[in-house]
Amino acid sequence: MEVTHHDEVCTPSAQKVRWTLALLLLRANHVVDRSVLIDELWGDNPPRSAVTTMQTYIYQLRRMFGGTDPQRDVDKMIVTRAPGYGIWLQPGDQLDVIEFESAAKRGRELVAARRYAEASGELNQALALWRGVPLADIARGGRLLGAHMVHLEEIRLRTLELRIAAETRLGNSQDLIPELRQLVQAHPLNEWFHGELIRALARSGRRGEAFDAYHALRRILREELGLEPSVQSQRLHHQLLTDKSSAFLSTAASS
Repeated sequence: MEVTHHDEVCTPSAQKVRWTLALLLLRANHVVDRSVLIDELWGDNPPRSAVTTMQTYIYQLRRMFGGTDPQRDVDKMIVTRAPGYGIWLQPGDQLDVIEFESAAKRGRELVAARRYAEASGELNQALALWRGVPLADIARGGRLLGAHMVHLEEIRLRTLELRIAAETRLGNSQDLIPELRQLVQAHPLNEWFHGELIRALARSGRRGEAFDAYHALRRILREELGLEPSVQSQRLHHQLLTDKSSAFLSTAASS
């Protein structure tokens, strides 16, 4: 997590203060129950001073934001309101996760409207905001942060699938092959990525490599899960065998 004001980085250095800020930001413009914050930071064994300590963290955040912009009314930005605390962001404030979700939503709508070139641009813009694992500088997230990170990763993967689908519709299958090879290495159990690699290779006239890619998927699923590829993947293999090249024009995430 990184907080910046103009070109200055002003992220809180204290671990639990960063953690508190992250919890408030993921529920921006909503009140977060103080008991939820305490449970997230200390689990089942909070110290007796937990309430006072939490108040100190909120004070430190207010002081930090007030220091970055003396004109900002921090008491209206970071509020104490029953049953807890909240951080209120104005339209001019920027939170990259909101930017990401907004751009991803616009991309989905453009894919649904079959405006693939525009969709690719929006989805690339969304994905460009990712720099790695969310909140990687918080060493130990609790249940709430953990669930939110899983949610973000699911949205990222779906956005990536849609961007690949849009690029495929634009006829860029061959250019996608290196990226798809990396994705099947990073997500070996994701059959969608394997299927798109197989299709991209077949569309590029590399049927032998497409067969190799299918058999690699089958081996991974057998060794890791004791399963055979899905019906969809097996159908793709059959299409390869029967050389129905038109079958490779469609993609599973095209809408």
